[in-house]
Amino acid sequence: MKKPTDNNSIVLAVAPMEGVMDHTMRALLSEIGGMDYLVSEFIRVTQYPIPATTFRRLIPENTNEAKTKHNHPVHTQLLGSNAELMAESALNATEAGATHIDVNFGCPAKRVNGHGGGSVLLQNPNVLYDIMSAIRRILPTEIPVSAKIRLGFENEDLLFDNVAAIEAAGVGTLTIHGRTKKDGYKPPARWEKIGEIQDKTNMIVIANGDIKDTESLLRCQSITGCQHFMIGRGSLNNPFIFQQIREGLNGESSTIDTLNLNTLFISYSSQLQEHYDEIATLGRLKQWCGHLRFGFEEVKENLQTLRRCKSVNELMQTFERAVTST
Repeated sequence: MKKPTDNNSIVLAVAPMEGVMDHTMRALLSEIGGMDYLVSEFIRVTQYPIPATTFRRLIPENTNEAKTKHNHPVHTQLLGSNAELMAESALNATEAGATHIDVNFGCPAKRVNGHGGGSVLLQNPNVLYDIMSAIRRILPTEIPVSAKIRLGFENEDLLFDNVAAIEAAGVGTLTIHGRTKKDGYKPPARWEKIGEIQDKTNMIVIANGDIKDTESLLRCQSITGCQHFMIGRGSLNNPFIFQQIREGLNGESSTIDTLNLNTLFISYSSQLQEHYDEIATLGRLKQWCGHLRFGFEEVKENLQTLRRCKSVNELMQTFERAVTST
């Protein structure tokens, strides 16, 4: 067990999740609060450098000093395998307003790995070094650079080589999801491996995986020795998680109930409809219901009914009945 750190020094981040954690969800979670910063969905870099206009469009917070309306910083994340294109894209991102560049070496999706991105790169530490060093060299020194990895691709054989390559490239912060690509999201996350890395590196290590409440965060802290934590699926299952963790760390009881959830669902629907059409809004709301079922029994019990709704209005009415009925 690691020596515990001061709870007041704990840093909480919202993980980037493709197809879910867009600017509307980031705005919603930021409104609730409790986190220190959020990370954007990855911007994929393939055949050409991504222009500044794209970064402004996909990460609109970059036009607001890279912060949400509620003043939470948003880091811009890139994904790709060509060091030169990644570096040029990173520079363009900062010209668009990005204040922190993160690089995704952890995505396990087959379609991403099949195109040479994400966790497939964990099989070659030299490539990690080339990408991160190219980005670090091209950016102004005041722009922080970080990376996100898993424990490995098929196995953990190259874990410490990968960490060393990233650190040698001049990276200051490393997020580690405590599973390999092969593991997917199967429990449990191996926090003890994150702890081993924490002991061997001078980088700030951010622990990621299976943190879903104050209790699990404190267990992760005791095993890893980390004071930085990133939460992904847990924030979709329970959007109040960061607020509740802060309350728990302060010895306070949570004040969240399902009435808060319905108000939040209405707010999210409104934000979606400002940016997406009816079909896309309905799809994203149903997608979120699929996550909420893990945090709220009322949603789980009514999930199939919610998924059969044909319009946003029908879904909103059905959701309200589900979570406010006694």
